[in-house]
Amino acid sequence: MADNNKILAEQILEQLGGSQNVAAYTHCMTRLRVTPVDESLVNKDAIKKIDGVIGVVEEDTIQIILGPGKVNKVTDEFGKLVGGEINLKDRAASVKSELKKKNATPFKLFLNKIASIFIPLIPALVASGLITGISKAAIQAGWLAAESQLAIILTVIGGGLFTYLGILVGINAAKEFGGSPALGGLAGILILNPAAATIILFGKELVPGRGGLIGVLLAAIFIAIVEKRVRKFIPQSLDIILTPTIALLVTGIVTYIVFMPVGGFISDVITKGLLAVLDFGGIVAGFVLGATFLPLVVTGLHQGLTPVHLELINTIGDDPLLPILAMGGAGQVGAAFAIYFKTKKPRLKKAIGGGLPSGILGIGEPLIFGVTLPLGRPFITACLGAGVGGAFQAFFNVATVAVGVSGLPLAFLVDGTGQILLYLLGVLVAYVAGFIFTYLFGFKDEMAVEYD
Repeated sequence: MADNNKILAEQILEQLGGSQNVAAYTHCMTRLRVTPVDESLVNKDAIKKIDGVIGVVEEDTIQIILGPGKVNKVTDEFGKLVGGEINLKDRAASVKSELKKKNATPFKLFLNKIASIFIPLIPALVASGLITGISKAAIQAGWLAAESQLAIILTVIGGGLFTYLGILVGINAAKEFGGSPALGGLAGILILNPAAATIILFGKELVPGRGGLIGVLLAAIFIAIVEKRVRKFIPQSLDIILTPTIALLVTGIVTYIVFMPVGGFISDVITKGLLAVLDFGGIVAGFVLGATFLPLVVTGLHQGLTPVHLELINTIGDDPLLPILAMGGAGQVGAAFAIYFKTKKPRLKKAIGGGLPSGILGIGEPLIFGVTLPLGRPFITACLGAGVGGAFQAFFNVATVAVGVSGLPLAFLVDGTGQILLYLLGVLVAYVAGFIFTYLFGFKDEMAVEYD
């Protein structure tokens, strides 16, 4: 297997224009992300045809979809091939200004920063969410006594992240906006500190945690800005003492006077607004939200929803939005099955076979970029299937108690044993709807020319 990964890395590097054309690289859960020195030297069509490559996405980097697990191993081999031949930092610097000009829309840059704050937290969110969800389901099913030491230990292990999540968000936010991570963590502590309840401003006691993650983001970004501004005027010999002290003092005062109430207001608007949409729109709102989630994934805008999910849990105790949006992946799975049964092209069947396990487990990018989106119409029918599943979840008010990957694993995060069954039934509904729409209207074998 290691040899296959090395061969795949070599083939990718060759079509990227060789090691001298790689300015920087990294990877996420499913993609090898490469910044080329000269994009004209990259043969994207050839990369798509490499056996083992599921798809290619062009954004601020060349994103080569390899699938979960696989991407880590191929990236390791890729790094061995380029690591000894180039100085990645120097290369990255040489193309940095060009990339900024190419992708410098303020909204996109802001979303990229928000994504960079929360994406590193995904493994911790998944682990904590699964432990919390499984232990809660076991307690509700009567398999585990709530007062037992095992239940208490599992609750403490799973719930710790969500108690102190604001500190980690503050650390990442400060880092992304050019500040010291430790000061960002302090910004989170300012919001979460139970001692804040002893502070009385404008005749009212502060409520620890008021403002939630929105308040933490505001405070952490602010402390990073203050730190950078103050450092310009402080002598280097006094920097370590005065700069962080002034930044924390100023941020603390502004946080308690401004960011906590403003963050609380924004949080209320988001949560109450979404709940009002779901209450008023019902199954129609569920259909629209479910059907439009996949286009958000394609554009990368879905990463900006992570703080919304977390804020819902922080404010009302659960998240009714996540099960609806999770139907996007389920619609993809149904559509992929339909294509698999209709096509006679071995290469297309292989691509679907490689992406289906990931899709069922909640990672839909291999199917989106490797199968349905390139084919065109199946992407639309997959969205329709997702909409039907979203309507189902909205009708039964299914909600999760934590954030994690979608697909079947999300069942462990659903609030209540009865709702777990409803969620799984909704997944099946989205599978079937995506299959039927695609089989009847979404796919003909002549569409798959590139898989010949």
